[in-house]
Amino acid sequence: MKKNFYIFNQMNKYFKKKYLTIKKKKYVENDVGSIARTLLASLLIISFFSISPIFIELTKKTSIVSADFENNSKNDLEKLLEKKDIESDNVLNNEFLFDDIMMFDERPTDSVRLSAATIAELFKSTNYSLEDVRKNKLVKPISLTSLPNEIKKIENSKKRKDLFIQIILPLIIKENNNIKIDRKKLFSILNKSKNTKIEKIWLNSKFKQYGVANKDLSTLKIRMDEVPVSMAIAQAAKETGWGTSRFAQEGNALFGQWTWSGEGIKPSGADDDSTHKVMKFKILQASVRAYQRNLNTHSSYKDFRSARAELREEGKKLDSLILSEYLDKYAEIGKVYVSVLQQIIKQNNLTDFDDAKLLPSSINLESLI
Repeated sequence: MKKNFYIFNQMNKYFKKKYLTIKKKKYVENDVGSIARTLLASLLIISFFSISPIFIELTKKTSIVSADFENNSKNDLEKLLEKKDIESDNVLNNEFLFDDIMMFDERPTDSVRLSAATIAELFKSTNYSLEDVRKNKLVKPISLTSLPNEIKKIENSKKRKDLFIQIILPLIIKENNNIKIDRKKLFSILNKSKNTKIEKIWLNSKFKQYGVANKDLSTLKIRMDEVPVSMAIAQAAKETGWGTSRFAQEGNALFGQWTWSGEGIKPSGADDDSTHKVMKFKILQASVRAYQRNLNTHSSYKDFRSARAELREEGKKLDSLILSEYLDKYAEIGKVYVSVLQQIIKQNNLTDFDDAKLLPSSINLESLI
């Protein structure tokens, strides 16, 4: 069983918006028109002088934000290489960490759950095979919302594994592409001494998403980075039994993340007094995004993020066999869990997919590392 993963504190309360009802007001013309016009003019003047201090205060705050974004990154780089996480461990209390995931997950979907046979035929008709991906490093942009129920009935283990990889591979690469694009934009901002208003708004949204309360750019740079494809596949395979687990089938949960919010699936073997559940999602893509956000923000994975940043600084590729060493806190079995992941990666040659690109657009993202 897993230890502490995401604690989506009060997320349901956050997304239950209240709407104010605005009643129509009826205005009756005053027979004394001049008095009414005089009164209206007086109110406008009073309102103007009442609101002016607010605008002044907002302007001051904008100036402060600009200062926060300047010249912090290079100064804190040595702290990164010393494996000191600049940000507080208590990032999970930030309610904005997962708002984009929850809104993404709440999109209405009218899709029908496809059978394993239908999915296999779809892949065949579009010439999407893992053999071709291993050779040409190009992946078809096929995005499925859920796993087929029949995957449990596929007796041939290779066919079952291949089908599982084919389904989740485009989803993992897609999320990495989103991070690549954001990372490129962050780098362009790091090369500037001042930021535009639009850049400040964007930075604020990313600080919230990645739980960087002190608005430190170097911390954001450390957290806003990819997760090796082979490592993500291996974890999904381990957590779901290659797509056959109840959590994967009923809740699109690919990575076994826990929740205490009440929204999830109760593990069958859990103690009666246990309050945690396995987080469930409406679509698989949301599960992948939540998994990446978990590794990129939770205090349990500070060493993982530091090791990844060191590889970046040394100009090396993100090696899943190296980085998986820092996932011992992902499960209660610790280092045994790491060994299992590395065995899955090696036995299934998953590193073949680390440099795969998602067609058609992600070919242009090759230089965004």
